[in-house]
Amino acid sequence: MTQVDSNGVRLEYETFGDPADPPLVLIMGLGAQLIAWPVAFCEGLAERGFHVVRFDNRDCGLSTFLDDLPAPDLGAIIGGDRATVPYLISDMSADAVGLLDALGFAKAHIVGASMGGMIGQQLAIDHPDRVLSLCSIMSTTGDPDVGQPSPEAAAMLGAPPPATREAAIEQGIKVHKLISSPGYPATDDYFRDNAIAAYDRSHNPAGPLRQLGAIIASPSRTEGLHGLRMPCLVVHGTDDPLVDISGGEATAAAIPGATWLSIAGMGHDMAPGTWPTIIDAIASNTKA
Repeated sequence: MTQVDSNGVRLEYETFGDPADPPLVLIMGLGAQLIAWPVAFCEGLAERGFHVVRFDNRDCGLSTFLDDLPAPDLGAIIGGDRATVPYLISDMSADAVGLLDALGFAKAHIVGASMGGMIGQQLAIDHPDRVLSLCSIMSTTGDPDVGQPSPEAAAMLGAPPPATREAAIEQGIKVHKLISSPGYPATDDYFRDNAIAAYDRSHNPAGPLRQLGAIIASPSRTEGLHGLRMPCLVVHGTDDPLVDISGGEATAAAIPGATWLSIAGMGHDMAPGTWPTIIDAIASNTKA
């Protein structure tokens, strides 16, 4: 792994596959580090002929944490007071463009999950000349009428951060179980191993809070999505409690000619059982 300077922050990234192959950049979601894109998933894409890049967004993982910014007042932001908005999804998409620049990619295939889908959408809207194809997974348009979390998932987002490592790991397990795919059940050891790996690699709850502020404060991308003309794939699980499937449906409806793929039994995670279907669909979309 290594880092690059981009848009005023440093981004940690890792690559898979042959640098001579077309670049494919993976953008992860709220509070999720690059390791949330499993190695086997990345290798599966590389085997399909892509130079795969996964990276930590700002305020996450081993990338820059903007701890000098004030903590966002989420209630005030929801009410329209933008005084504590740390940055917007458009700033995070500019980070991704800076990554493309630093790596020498004139264009790339973009794949984003959850908040990463929002970032990918904004990147395609603002910089369509840099995007070969777009895949938005378990994401939404930013329209508050769609893609909202279940009450249980919303409560999870507002839970205070635990004070100890063990408590944080237990909370991570609880969160993963809540949003996991009922059609692709995982073991307790799987959830625990992922929670431990995430905590021990990087733990700073203030960063995801700022990311959440950016999500809430950013405007709907629906109008901008109407103008996209590159191949676009929208993937969503039928059992997603964190971003309701209506968010994916609205995304697909907003993009002319988008390919829509709903996966029965998929929640808000990258369950291993879904990988073959998603990898096949991404590869097909890049050839559309």
